[in-house]
Amino acid sequence: MTHYYTNDPDLAHDEHSFSFELAGHTLTFTSDNGVFSKHTIDYGSRVLIDTVATAPDLPAGAVLDVGCGYGPIGLALAKHFPERAVTMSDVNERALALAQRNADANEIANVTILESSVYDQIDGTFAVIVTNPPIRAGKAIVSGILAGAAAHLQPGGQLYAVLQKKQGAPSALKLMKATFADAAVVRKAHGYYILRATK
Repeated sequence: MTHYYTNDPDLAHDEHSFSFELAGHTLTFTSDNGVFSKHTIDYGSRVLIDTVATAPDLPAGAVLDVGCGYGPIGLALAKHFPERAVTMSDVNERALALAQRNADANEIANVTILESSVYDQIDGTFAVIVTNPPIRAGKAIVSGILAGAAAHLQPGGQLYAVLQKKQGAPSALKLMKATFADAAVVRKAHGYYILRATK
């Protein structure tokens, strides 16, 4: 059984292309079998993008999208913030190849796309880390993404995560409060919580 949070280069291809407006820009995406939310941009990612794009106090500097999939969150933010460097990482090689194709198709040059399991290939620190964590990969991975963000944020940097209430948002918030000086739910929409922590 193949999941979007694993790497299976032998999975049969069935590509799907569509356009979607994110943070005020219409972007074109190609997705495929073996990636998360193949047919459209999932609701949680849309709320996360909108929250970060319109945040009044977003710290200046580089952005990291952990678990980027085929790229909607990182690419939408890179298009919205052309002056920022955006790093996008995932463990799924097919998703990463699609993310690069989608960056090229939308003429987004301020992105670096790389293979990394959680933070194992991530260097340096960032002003903002965003994630729609792979819930089905298990609690250890999700907790690793949320707690591990602290080591990769610059002082005053912010972590934004989207989780459904029924899929563990309250326990994720508890972990973030234990890890960061400041953590809170900054938005709720149709059962999705946007959690923000500040280093």
